[in-house]
This record gives sequence, structure tokens and C-alpha cells, in this order.
Amino acid sequence: MTMVDQASFFDRTALLVGDGAMEAFSTARIILFGTGGVGSWCAEGLVRAGITHLTLVDSDRVSPSNVNRQRMALPRTVGQVKVEALREQLLEINPAAQIEAVQAIYSEETADRFDLDSYDYVIDAIDSLKDKSALLLRASASRATLFSAMGAALKIDPTKVRVAEFWDVRGCPLAAAIRKKYRQRHTLPAKKFLCVYDDEVLPNRGGASAPAEDMASGSTSKARINGTLAPITAIFGFTLAGLVLQDLCRRVW
Repeated sequence: MTMVDQASFFDRTALLVGDGAMEAFSTARIILFGTGGVGSWCAEGLVRAGITHLTLVDSDRVSPSNVNRQRMALPRTVGQVKVEALREQLLEINPAAQIEAVQAIYSEETADRFDLDSYDYVIDAIDSLKDKSALLLRASASRATLFSAMGAALKIDPTKVRVAEFWDVRGCPLAAAIRKKYRQRHTLPAKKFLCVYDDEVLPNRGGASAPAEDMASGSTSKARINGTLAPITAIFGFTLAGLVLQDLCRRVW
């Protein structure tokens, strides 16, 4: 594959956003926490647009129940480390991208491992309430611009996905639980940040319990396993990617 071929990958993006934005895309440093149904599609949206410096953080391995909604989840990748499987697929899109795969959990205990000030953007796509709350506090105090995904499970209507500042998110149980946690601890995020959310909350209609491989993975920090659909989680992920790209464009236009 020649360099000319690789350059042509982003012709349509450059046509829309211009050379200045493309330069911003190629130099921005982004770290993404959580590469599940939301994060994996966010990563794809970023790389297809021309983002070349991306760090992926997730501790899990691909399980069979991930196949219904996660970008890297295929029958052949079951059992693989998620960030490594996703990195491999993203490099098929742009072999010149510099993508770092970190198999780790972000938590209060591991927070010092990540120098958030060295990034331009922090993207939160973590499921665990405890770990998500910790990341939002640390990231909001960093120099990086923060974007976060609230709960994407128990939803089916794609027209209900929207964006709001964290304190203005309504109808999302996860956002409400995080805000309650902060108020109880008298600790608030250091700055405002935008969230992708959806106020639709449907019941689980199936009777099956969570698969054993899910219960054994890092995602067990979730209070419960809820049903999800790829169209919704992908819209969440692509919206997160879009917020980053839009912010970069605004800085150069």
C-alpha cells in the first residue's frame, strides 16, 4: 500500500472540514476509557475521520455476548483482549495510526497510572458507576477536554439519543446516581462537560441471566446486566466521536 493510497482515505473528510482541521485531527492526542458497545464505535468514528493518536483502555476480553453490539466482537475474536482486538481492526482502517492498547481498569486505585494532562481529550465510556465517577472527577480537573457517555442499555429508540451538559442530563438513572454520589461526598467535577444520553428506560423482557463469561469479566462492576442493541450503542459512540471532531474543527475554523 502506497502513501498516496493512504492519503486518499481521508479525501472526503478533508473536503468537508478543510486542511487546518485535518492537521488538528492528525495531531490531537485522545484517550478512550471503555471499549465496549459505546467505546468501540467511538474509536472507529475517530480513526475513520483521521485521528491518529489514540489510547484505548479496557481490562476485558471479548465474550460471546459482546457480538451483538461491539465493533471488535466477532466469533473469531472471542477470548481476545478487547483493546488488542480493537487496535488490530482499527489499524486495518488506517495502518499509519498510532494506537496504544492498555489492558487495565481505570479506578481510584489505578488513576495515577494515567497522565490525563498529556492528552487533549478524555473520552469516558466506562460502565461501572464507581470507576466512572472517579474518572469524571479526575478528568474534569485535567487540562483535557472531557466527553462522557451515560447509560446506553435498555433503549431502542435512536431518535432519543441527545447531548447535554452533565448537570442538565435528565431521565438517565446512571447520571442521577453519579450526581447523588458527588453530592453525598461534597465533591464535584472541576469543570463542565458534555454527555451523550437517552432518557428512554425500558424493562428487560427476557428471562435469561447474565452469561457466566460476562459475570467473570471486568464488567462485573456494573450493578446488573441489562439488554442492549447495536444501533443505540453505536449512535452513542459515534456521537462521542462527533463531539471531539466538532470541537477540533471549531478551534481552527
